[in-house]
Amino acid sequence: MRFKLIGEALLTTLAIAALAGPGAATAGANTVWLCRPGQHPDPCTPGLSTTNYSPQLQKLGVSHPRPVAHPKVDCFYVYPTVSDQKTTYSNRRVDPEERSIALYQAARYSQYCRVFAPMYRQVTIPALESGNRETPRDLRLPLSDVRQAFATYLRRYSHGRGFVLIGHSQGASILKGLITQVIDRNAVLRHRLVSAILLGGDVLVKRGRTVGGDFRNVPACTRATQIGCVVAFSSFDQVPPANSLFGRTTVPGDQVLCVNPARLVGAATADPIFPSQPFAPGTQIAAGIALLHLTQPTPPTAWSREPGAYAVHCADAGGADVLEVSALHGAQVAAPSPDPTWGLHLIDANIALGNLVTLVRREGAAYSAG
Repeated sequence: MRFKLIGEALLTTLAIAALAGPGAATAGANTVWLCRPGQHPDPCTPGLSTTNYSPQLQKLGVSHPRPVAHPKVDCFYVYPTVSDQKTTYSNRRVDPEERSIALYQAARYSQYCRVFAPMYRQVTIPALESGNRETPRDLRLPLSDVRQAFATYLRRYSHGRGFVLIGHSQGASILKGLITQVIDRNAVLRHRLVSAILLGGDVLVKRGRTVGGDFRNVPACTRATQIGCVVAFSSFDQVPPANSLFGRTTVPGDQVLCVNPARLVGAATADPIFPSQPFAPGTQIAAGIALLHLTQPTPPTAWSREPGAYAVHCADAGGADVLEVSALHGAQVAAPSPDPTWGLHLIDANIALGNLVTLVRREGAAYSAG
């Protein structure tokens, strides 16, 4: 056993060196953290008090979930395209839009894990509007930043703990690259991967299978206690148009992965959770959220929750593999934003956030027990 532990420690050290590349010695100095345990301010630790609503937004009551005192796993979060900076790539300054997106997408996981979220030089919204794309070539710089930050996390903060990777849109694409280049080929890191939640990033698998496609050794999640697997989906509440941006691939023999997070944890419906604080006013993401035409409650608690308001299931809809969202019991019907090709991309991370948090709790318990 002693030699096994020494061998694993050596392999982990080699993996960290490979992650950061030639800049490993300065990785810590170059990492700027959006969220990190003990950091102040930290948008990923806003508290967990929650006001529960019916599908018609009638107040049902208030709950006060308690975070676990000593979480056994960590969550490493990479945010989506949010920067309004007027350059092709953002710098690593923490702007209001990064603080808001961390609150919307990552903070709720703090109930069951320590949340780490690095800043990175992402392809900005203005760059995409001017014709730039999030191609593998475009993502080399963002991926380099995240690889370096992940190496810093492993070396300084992880101490051998299991980790959940969480990303959306550009963040999901970057984490696909991290898994492909580093984790998928490294047995030690695969053993420490609790799961990867990669939303709105078109993760590919071989058609009809749970493996292949983007990853050789990391499969899709098929049960709530499975370790080292991937949850992925893009949500639509209308049939995706033929030119939809998500759910489609031209790779022969592959399909876009859809894992239903509600079904995975044995729930009958989605469990939507949103922050009570509005998204950073004046930002482009705030404008996009407004186009959804959803009235979100603003109670004095940190969160609002609408259990039972939406049914979700994975389907081949109009030739796209997506998570279909259907309003129940008079719940609001969202408008695709900014247009039908996007579907409900802007709320991928929130439409079933309660289910995903439950999944992390169960996977974390299974990882700790194993």
